[in-house]
Amino acid sequence: MPKLSVLVLAAAILSLAQHDHHKQAPSKALSFTGTVIDTGCHMAHETKGEKHIACATACAKAGVPLAILDESTGTIYLPIAVDHKNQNDKLIPFIEKKVQVTGALLEKGGIKGIALKTIVAAK
Repeated sequence: MPKLSVLVLAAAILSLAQHDHHKQAPSKALSFTGTVIDTGCHMAHETKGEKHIACATACAKAGVPLAILDESTGTIYLPIAVDHKNQNDKLIPFIEKKVQVTGALLEKGGIKGIALKTIVAAK
């Protein structure tokens, strides 16, 4: 019986440690209007616009990260998967379109990220 208690306690501690590992870092609320971009083409050769949607969609489905370019500051925000889901799936419908986003700003090592709360087509 004591061995079982030790195993249960060890499993509980491990579970808490893993849960603690996934806590979201302190952040601040963020809201802006921007354009969903294909990071590969944007960084390598600045391909953009309506003619680029099919290419960007294929790249996103192949795993190239999508991001959101803030139209007022020129800042690129990477969507951060705090929900453990593929963020490209949320962004693919909005590739090369203006969007209004809200979420939480996450910054580390020079990278600006956003934990998306909402994303809708901008009016």
